[in-house]
Amino acid sequence: MITKTGSATWQGGLKDGRGTVSTESGVLAAQPFGFRTRFEGQPGTNPEELIGAAHAACFSMALSMILAEAGITDVSIETTSAIGLDKDGDGFAIKTAHLTTRISGTGDEAAIRAAADKAKAGCPVSKLLKADITLDATVA
Repeated sequence: MITKTGSATWQGGLKDGRGTVSTESGVLAAQPFGFRTRFEGQPGTNPEELIGAAHAACFSMALSMILAEAGITDVSIETTSAIGLDKDGDGFAIKTAHLTTRISGTGDEAAIRAAADKAKAGCPVSKLLKADITLDATVA
């Protein structure tokens, strides 16, 4: 089993507090987040964009593996994952994740699209999310 860690610190209340987020690798080190970065578009990060980045990366890696297994070569993949945070009762819940990907490669377009659908369902981050995951794939 592989285990990777992320960490966060927080001080203060929900709306007036602030925190930082870091990753084990140090790629993110004490990056600021808070109510304003999450809900008001202020500079800094937030949990949803971090999940979106992880989802897009995981999907792209899984897709590259599936495409190679299908004999698709000269692969290039560009992916975003839009994570939807919705009001849910007294709180909030992540209910949607929408992948948008642009794939180029040498091979059958139908095989590329099938691989994208397989990666959407099979990448570990997709499996983790209890959300409705949709996909728009452009094959160039």
